[in-house]
Amino acid sequence: MRVALPVLFLVPLFVSAQTPKDVRAVAKQGQRAIPTVAGYLNSASVDTRIEAVKQLTALGGRDSIDPLIRATRDADPEVQIRATDGLLNYYLPGYVKQGLGSSVVRAGASIKAKFNDKNDQVVDAFVIVRPEVITALGQLTRRGASMDARANACRAIGILRGDAALPDLVDALRTKDNNVMYEALAAMEKIRDPAAGPKITYLLRDLDDRVQATAIEAAGVLRSTDALPVLRGIVANPRNGKAGRAALAAIAMMPEARDRELFLRETGAKDEKLRVAAVEGLARIDNPADEPALEKLWQGEDKMAPRLASAFALMMEGKLDLTEDSPFRYLINTLNSASWDDVASAYLVEGARRQPVRNALYMALGDATKDEKIYLARILAASGDKASVPYLDKLSRDTDSDVAQAGLRALRSLRARLGI
Repeated sequence: MRVALPVLFLVPLFVSAQTPKDVRAVAKQGQRAIPTVAGYLNSASVDTRIEAVKQLTALGGRDSIDPLIRATRDADPEVQIRATDGLLNYYLPGYVKQGLGSSVVRAGASIKAKFNDKNDQVVDAFVIVRPEVITALGQLTRRGASMDARANACRAIGILRGDAALPDLVDALRTKDNNVMYEALAAMEKIRDPAAGPKITYLLRDLDDRVQATAIEAAGVLRSTDALPVLRGIVANPRNGKAGRAALAAIAMMPEARDRELFLRETGAKDEKLRVAAVEGLARIDNPADEPALEKLWQGEDKMAPRLASAFALMMEGKLDLTEDSPFRYLINTLNSASWDDVASAYLVEGARRQPVRNALYMALGDATKDEKIYLARILAASGDKASVPYLDKLSRDTDSDVAQAGLRALRSLRARLGI
């Protein structure tokens, strides 16, 4: 009995020790402390539960996933937000530092948080997300304790490419909360399931400018041809310039032959964004008769965005020579520009879906700069085929460690996408 007494005495003390300080002390034991830290999710103290989520996120590892999923069902919105960020942090290390939880300011029972406007992150194709994670996030979009928690869950689904939660994203549009609607639409763009297209058409004339612009953009990305009549109507009579530009750009993503005259007319617009959309539309219509006009635009354009679009259009017309002043070389050289590399990369990703363009990119690898190699690896990961494997394998063994790392990731992504 004298041996048992200290044990019986310690248990009540531990159970009553429900403070953030205690959670931090336990977490210092490392991974083996995860079950104990997870137990604090049952605390009556919100501060303690929040600290438990923070420590689970910091500890990481597979054993943290189930407790974080459980935390998404907490009644407190901050706990839900931090649990969502914690799940994302497992699949996208470092995310928690910029996630919504990092901006939370608490005042009693209410919280304020600010979304990071940059919303372009997605996990690599080879990253396999547990189905239970997507299910939990989908449920959170419907039953989150606050609209911020629901919007954050929508963002997480997009980053994780959680196509199984597409019905939840569609349902989230019915909240009529602008942030939730925006994040749901942005997530649909990342998932890229064309089945979602017809379900967002009613938002193309939404009264909130950001929601409308995002819905228009999503309709284009999802190639929702059902939306074309509405989009043409917006171009003809836009509520504002932003809506008109977005609508023309969306039409340009899925143009029909009847839109050719519209694009030809808009290549002379004063607004450079309209010129960009018009040239992109002509590139995708791919009418050989437009080549002289596109060549003239390429030679005469002095603004960077329309000039890149003209280079893209000529690439799509088959202009693939690598001479120093060629449009194709111009696109590749722009991969070295911190300001325009993402634009050039997007054009090359689209072009590389065609075998002649891929063959030309293989040739470009021979004298590519470091930045060009890194971007070309990503481009081939997104649009390459089995013939791209040897080129990515070579990049994965490059003498530059950054290039080698990019080549290896690209190789893994390509193989995951092709199932090889």
